[in-house]
Amino acid sequence: DKCGSNTRRRSTPDTGWIYHRPAAITNFVTEPKIRVHRAPVRPYVAGMPAEATRAAELLTQLSNPARLRAFAELVRRGKEGSTLAEMSFLLEITKPEAGEALGRLTGLGLASGTGDGVYRAKPEVLREAAQALVATQPISPLLREYPQLKSFFAYGRLTSLPPTMSERYQQIAELLARFLAVDGLLTEDEVNRRLAAIADDVAAVRRMLVETGWLERDRAGSTYGAGRSLP
Repeated sequence: DKCGSNTRRRSTPDTGWIYHRPAAITNFVTEPKIRVHRAPVRPYVAGMPAEATRAAELLTQLSNPARLRAFAELVRRGKEGSTLAEMSFLLEITKPEAGEALGRLTGLGLASGTGDGVYRAKPEVLREAAQALVATQPISPLLREYPQLKSFFAYGRLTSLPPTMSERYQQIAELLARFLAVDGLLTEDEVNRRLAAIADDVAAVRRMLVETGWLERDRAGSTYGAGRSLP
């Protein structure tokens, strides 16, 4: 055992092995050692593209309260950063707990720093992961052709609609009709299921597509077909 014969160890679910020295040895140790946790490389998980996998990994790791609070504190402190001792004091946690949180953030690329030095957040890493995740959303390829409509979307989902008499209203109807890509007849449930991938208020979007002529509905209101040819 590299930690000596007097060292006991135990395993935890997400930090791996943690070594515990007897009091006689601990008295000579002034600061805990930072263990940098390298996130596993998982380029493809359960059908997800690499960008989505990376974003999911970051969010999963940040779901740990101590890591999330440590990252938020580093972001708040900006270039000033924080040492291990300061982080332990600010978060009111032990130095080993602060060391685990900072080590994990460093391994994920969300922070820089080593040992007893100063740690600083790298929020651009999280921002880039979020942008890469947005790019994998089903509406993103089409939305690139309509840059004037991006303000109506957030993270790949429709958040608002322009005024009904505006040019933007017609443009967003065309965009959503292209996304829906009706070929033949669809039931209302099928239309709703497709629209739910990009919008929460599917009834409003469905109604807009009917009003603008992109969708035609039968008299019973249960079946839909294309009302106009797609561009």
